[in-house]
Amino acid sequence: NRIENGKESPPSALPIPTVVAEPAIIAPVPAEESVVVIGSVTISAELFRIASEEAAEHMSALQNHHVNLQNDARHIVIHDFMRAAHTLAGVNRTMGFTDVAALANALEQWLDVRIDKPGVVNDAQLALLQEVITRLNGMCTDVRNRKEPSSDKELIARLLADKEVAPADAATAMEPLVSAPAPTVTPAAQPKGEAEPEAFVERTVHDEVDQQLLPIFLEEAHELYPQIGSTLRAWRENPQDAQLGRNLQRSLHTLKGSSRMAGAMRLGELTHRVEDRVDKAIALNALDDNLWNDLDAFLDRIAHAIEQLQNPQAATTVAEPAQRVAAAVTQAIAAPALEVGAERAMQASLLRVRSDIVDRLVNEAGEVSVARSRVETELREFKNGVMELTDSVNRLRKQLREIEIQAESQMQARVLVSGDSADKFDPLEFDRFTRFQELTRFMNESVHDVQTLQQSLLKNLDEATDALITQSQLNRELQQGLMSIRMVPFSSISERLYRIVRQTGKDLGKRANLELSGTGIELDRSVLEKMTAPFEHLLRNSIAHGLEAPQQREQSGKTQIGEVRLALRQESNEVVFEFSDDGAGLDIARIRQKAIESGIISADEEISDEQVMQLIFRAGFSTAQEVTEISGRGVGMDVVRSEISALGGRIDVASEAGRGTRFSIHLPLTLAVTKTLMVRAGHATYAIPSTMVESVQQLKPEQLEAIYQQHHVDWNGHHYGVHYLPRLLGDHKIEVVGQPHNPLLLLRSGEYRIALHVDALLGNREVVVKNIGPQLARLPGIAGATVSGSGAVILIINPVAFTQGLAVTHKAEISAAVEEVRTVPLIMVVDDSLTVRKITTRLLERAGYLVVTAKDGVDALEQLMEISPDLMLLDIEMPRMDGFELAKRLRQDSKTKALPIIMITSRTADKHRNFAMELGVNEYLGKPFQEEELLHHITRLLPNPI
Repeated sequence: NRIENGKESPPSALPIPTVVAEPAIIAPVPAEESVVVIGSVTISAELFRIASEEAAEHMSALQNHHVNLQNDARHIVIHDFMRAAHTLAGVNRTMGFTDVAALANALEQWLDVRIDKPGVVNDAQLALLQEVITRLNGMCTDVRNRKEPSSDKELIARLLADKEVAPADAATAMEPLVSAPAPTVTPAAQPKGEAEPEAFVERTVHDEVDQQLLPIFLEEAHELYPQIGSTLRAWRENPQDAQLGRNLQRSLHTLKGSSRMAGAMRLGELTHRVEDRVDKAIALNALDDNLWNDLDAFLDRIAHAIEQLQNPQAATTVAEPAQRVAAAVTQAIAAPALEVGAERAMQASLLRVRSDIVDRLVNEAGEVSVARSRVETELREFKNGVMELTDSVNRLRKQLREIEIQAESQMQARVLVSGDSADKFDPLEFDRFTRFQELTRFMNESVHDVQTLQQSLLKNLDEATDALITQSQLNRELQQGLMSIRMVPFSSISERLYRIVRQTGKDLGKRANLELSGTGIELDRSVLEKMTAPFEHLLRNSIAHGLEAPQQREQSGKTQIGEVRLALRQESNEVVFEFSDDGAGLDIARIRQKAIESGIISADEEISDEQVMQLIFRAGFSTAQEVTEISGRGVGMDVVRSEISALGGRIDVASEAGRGTRFSIHLPLTLAVTKTLMVRAGHATYAIPSTMVESVQQLKPEQLEAIYQQHHVDWNGHHYGVHYLPRLLGDHKIEVVGQPHNPLLLLRSGEYRIALHVDALLGNREVVVKNIGPQLARLPGIAGATVSGSGAVILIINPVAFTQGLAVTHKAEISAAVEEVRTVPLIMVVDDSLTVRKITTRLLERAGYLVVTAKDGVDALEQLMEISPDLMLLDIEMPRMDGFELAKRLRQDSKTKALPIIMITSRTADKHRNFAMELGVNEYLGKPFQEEELLHHITRLLPNPI
């Protein structure tokens, strides 16, 4: 995976004609020889062997193409002829023989302007070709024989002088891509040891199409071309809308970069000219008819260029009218791809499905999960109701049994009193049942019927639960299967990244190696598509701003060839990208000075180096002296960070002077499903990505107050600033409320860590991520949204991101300091009646109290081992342990001796009231109670009422 800029030549794919050239004799390389030294060139023996063999093949191809050109009455130069010269130049440049590369390069340019143009090669030029090819063959032979070849500047000058097509043939030889003469680009200075003759300052732009990337580029081009056209039309209708102009620039920049990555250099150059035209018009505010006419003409040429790339066998013609071009592009979109990718798909019997269809299926599978979640919620409530019914039936059966015993006892007593003779039938044995006994018997049968129905419901509930579990497993498998369709390996863009490094280094006169590792990791296709441009920008930045010039590197004791590394690894549900280079590192002083000049910070403001480095992510911030084509026309690090944030990821930067810079990017594996921790803050529910959570702690009120007083938490050797979630979300007036158990989340996002205080934890959940729209997508801290089982929209948030922007500039600060944690009184309601517990709980919660419930005395004692309520509402008649017994035990325990108790019961007789007061009950109320009266007594008895 290591490719050196300017040192790689693509494998030969040239068809060898039937004309047989003289076989090349390659000097054998001894097995024990590790390097080959030829004059001033030192090269590894293995590279010499491989490159020599390949050079011989391309030399043979040149000779055969020349023979074919002579035999062709029309004298048409084909693309493969030029390609052979281009590759031969690359092979010799790789080995270090620049004289051979210079002559082959001159031949390449001479052939390039004559490709597919009949009648532009005469007999004298055929003789010149023969002389050049013979000279090249001799130079290559010298190389194979370990002799340093000598340069031939005279032949190079003759080729240069004869490079342009004669004026009589200009109409035929005109490049179909543009109506002006063929565009030229000026390359940067070549690295040491690779200098070319001064005559080669200008080079004709020619295509170097990568057949593997071409189908991908064409698919993208068919999306971008209609987008460019529609944006242009909209801008023409409303020239004052600056956003439309920026959108057009962005689309053109994307098309330019993609075409160059695919090797469609002529289309890239054309698009670059369109960009220049748009930039100049915006700068001069010359949005007139001349601009629109020029852009329309350019648009036609772009369409024609795309059509040529789609069908390279088509004859070269002048640009067609816009309507015919648009129709051709539309037809090209619908036509099946004829490139390598499609052929491989046909061979493997693969079915190609549009990505939007897969996305829709994944979304619908997510909707099924949401619907299942609603069913699960209702089923849980149903189960709770059935269990309450079970308890009620058991209590009713016990009470009915007591009634029957009492009825029988009364009947026996009446028999004894009446003195009936023993020889008569016992009333219990015959027909002297009273109506009371009949009713108890009927009630017993009814209770039995209810119990039978309740048991049937429990059985049906268990079966429904099992079926739902099975459905959940099937749905998860369906989602995973659909997700696997969306997943693509990162290696699918590896060649594109290599090309970025080669091209950028070549343009800047720098040499760099790109080392990729972990590229077999798969991630969501949409994630990869959206992150390709940021990755490319980071690579360009690493070479343009990170790596020093070769001379500077030598002076610093480094090799001339810089190292750029991209390592991937998977951590849970995330993919971590580590970009690094061995350059000079970030210029902290320059960044700080630029920030002062821009008014971002004041001259006397003290911020750390880490905070200074974060400034490179600010919108519009740049330390570049001038905007160049490589810098992306203002596509800066702020765009990189915003793209990453929009995907629910994060980026961090670290730098060491003279050692290089490292960017760490964390991205989700997929955008469709993610694991989250559901929390409640105030009355709202939020989801926090589980990958951020390092630890979860439950604090008692006194512990919570202590950490707020010291403003931070120390855990596992790290420092966490304390924040209350509602305040991070903008509610600075809300009070921090202490509860019996206070959840504290220790979160990490990159190098940032915070301790987040929330009101409640609602459990872990795998959620389906929904699109939140452009209004919220760019807001820091909002990673997406999901839908709960009840249909409510829940935001997926990154709380750490809410603190980063403010911490960077110190312009404002979210204070984690809270002088006092307000503790809301906790009231325990003890009653065996579910209805009473629910009604009382709602009343108290509306009044602002925290409430816990217990169904009898035993349940209350068990809970009192974990919590300490501020007041208790107590019933008398309850199973297992009644209210009197519970009150007695509470007053005997030193921990609960002073606990205020309000007894609420239907027993309103003085006897019961007096007994309760003797046990130490503070207040005695009858059922039904008056709400105002109860709240008044609660306020009176609580030490710190609301």
